[in-house]
Amino acid sequence: MNTNTKPNTDNRPITIGIVAGEISGDTLGAGLIKALKQRYPHARFVGICGAQMIAEGGETWFPLERLSVMGLVEVLGRIKELFAIRDELVRRFIAEKIDVFIGIDAPDFNLRVAPQLKQAGIKTVHYVSPSVWAWRQGRIHGIKAAIDLMLCLLPFEKQFYDQHQLDAVFVGHPLADSLPLKNDTLAVRQQLGLEANKQYVALLPGSRGGEVSRLAEPLFAAALLLKKQHPQLEFIIPAINALRKKQISELLEQSGLQATIFDDSYGAGVGRLVMSAADVVVLASGTATLEAMLLKKPMVVVYKLHWLTYLIVRLMAKAKYISLPNLLANQALVPELVQHAVTPESISKAVEQWLKPQQQQQIVARFTELHQQLQANGSETAAQAISQLIEKQ
Repeated sequence: MNTNTKPNTDNRPITIGIVAGEISGDTLGAGLIKALKQRYPHARFVGICGAQMIAEGGETWFPLERLSVMGLVEVLGRIKELFAIRDELVRRFIAEKIDVFIGIDAPDFNLRVAPQLKQAGIKTVHYVSPSVWAWRQGRIHGIKAAIDLMLCLLPFEKQFYDQHQLDAVFVGHPLADSLPLKNDTLAVRQQLGLEANKQYVALLPGSRGGEVSRLAEPLFAAALLLKKQHPQLEFIIPAINALRKKQISELLEQSGLQATIFDDSYGAGVGRLVMSAADVVVLASGTATLEAMLLKKPMVVVYKLHWLTYLIVRLMAKAKYISLPNLLANQALVPELVQHAVTPESISKAVEQWLKPQQQQQIVARFTELHQQLQANGSETAAQAISQLIEKQ
């Protein structure tokens, strides 16, 4: 990449195509839009945006929720709709003559949009590397054909792309920059109206409907087991939107567990608030595990897919771990319960280990080290790399 190019800050109209596929991508996209607007004050951002991106000026053509589907098998039921969205996005991006396309995560979707745009002469960026280093490594050839620039959140990802001669930049993670090294648990509890001296376990069965349907039952059953052994424990659950709140509320009522649900009236970051207030977090594998790590929260990670999706993933997987804290540390810092191991008994036993103060102190110290490694002024670094690509002749 030519590092001598200067970002455009004049009044030339810039149109940036941007697509986020889930809540974590919305968070990244909001930070990126804000940083890019410092360079391009009159830029338009069009595509698929969540609430946080819209608040920063993004224009959405489809609801972000329509892309929030997880698993190979689950996608098949929505394939016609997803293809229609993809084709309409490509058509409109080309008609708008966008200056650059930025796909944020959602690689199975965005990496099918990008090659058509690149073929049309549009520069393409992918923000958040797919786990190509972990499984289906043959995808690197398609990625190279589709993408001009890869923005990596994790240091070992850039090393992988360097080996395959694809332009990549380690930008760190914006959350590592925005979240303090020390989490103020008591302040968040006060904000949520929780008692300062109680012990809270946060239950996060996921942000997608499919995840919640698979994980809520074992999580709630584990909480009931924990409550019998530790009556002082209280359980808190975030719901990112009205659909998830309805789904979680119904499953909670069926389980008989007493827990407090916090909804999106607390803002788009309700999941972060609930994790911040907790002593221990039980959560679905994904980006939220990184957020929990940055909040210095002992965690138990659960991972359960449709059985056929799981068989396919297991055959193709190369990585030793599934959670970001363990991948970053290259060791088993936190328990990972996968597929058939996702049982109430295994979850409750794993949580009990984190109720010991010494165990909590050790993991907080290790998470602080990893937090510092990921601080690289993420949104600003990403915006700088993108602006250089835009201005590059």
